[in-house]
Amino acid sequence: MVTLAIESLYISTRGSPVSNPKRGGSLNSTKKIRVLVAKPGLDGHDRGAKVVARALRDAGMEVIYTGLRQTPEMIVRAAIDESVDCIGLSILSGAHMALFPKVMELLKKEDADDILVVGGGIIPEDDVPGLKKTGIAEIFGPGTPLESIIEYIQSHVRT
Repeated sequence: MVTLAIESLYISTRGSPVSNPKRGGSLNSTKKIRVLVAKPGLDGHDRGAKVVARALRDAGMEVIYTGLRQTPEMIVRAAIDESVDCIGLSILSGAHMALFPKVMELLKKEDADDILVVGGGIIPEDDVPGLKKTGIAEIFGPGTPLESIIEYIQSHVRT
């Protein structure tokens, strides 16, 4: 059994075509959606991120899990290097108003702001509109059904 605790774990098979023509890929509707699941900041708890990563994989997506304590720079570099379609940011530390916008700023700087970015974790409702203004597409709070996250990503990834 593959453990999800290993940093930069490739949960499913590699080598599928890249869907994003902006980064040298081709449009291929049969290709797996590639999702980077990341834990920015100093969070030490990643059970929720691992559960979501497993659900996305089980739904047919290719998931790259970066592990704990990732900087925004590390997350953006991994997303570009892996030609992902979506970034899922998971945070519990309360630093979402600093870290999520920084990820969006770096994606724009790298001309990669076409990547769908979603977030989840312990994020107060009052902070959600501000995060969405920075370009975060959706925020999923505790108790969100996994099917809702899967369906959102499947219907919003630009392929």
